[in-house]
Amino acid sequence: MFDRIQDFFQSLTDDRADDEFAPDDPRVAFAALCFQVMEADGRVSEAEKSKLKLLLRDRYQLDSSHLSSLIEAGRTAGSEAVDYYRFTSDLKRHLSPEDCVSLVGVLWDLVYADGERSEMEDHVIWRIADLLGVSARDRVLERQKVAARTIGLDGGGDQGGD
Repeated sequence: MFDRIQDFFQSLTDDRADDEFAPDDPRVAFAALCFQVMEADGRVSEAEKSKLKLLLRDRYQLDSSHLSSLIEAGRTAGSEAVDYYRFTSDLKRHLSPEDCVSLVGVLWDLVYADGERSEMEDHVIWRIADLLGVSARDRVLERQKVAARTIGLDGGGDQGGD
């Protein structure tokens, strides 16, 4: 599934020769949402930063220069945003409903990168998932999959919730 997302994003940007990303590039929208999730609890850990770099590098097959440019473009876009709509609407135009569910799973990966989950992170993902048209059921299932993979089936650091 992520291969389809990756192929699509690659096809959008094959003609770009430099390290710049267009403001409406779906990869920038995704990176900006990642920053929104990482910053939701008021602190961005080194584990979250590392996880973001791995996710972006692997998903989009970027070299270090392009990766740095995308991270900076996403950080800038995220800090200038007043809401999530701009990013989710860009992504919804380019992703299938199944891809949107998978994207929510990736955002949960960022939440659990530092081993903790906060109410603010839950809220941000709830809003993003809602704008992407991802059902509450699918959002929770994605969270549970990531929690099971990351912290174990016993829910060690998971705070319950939905």
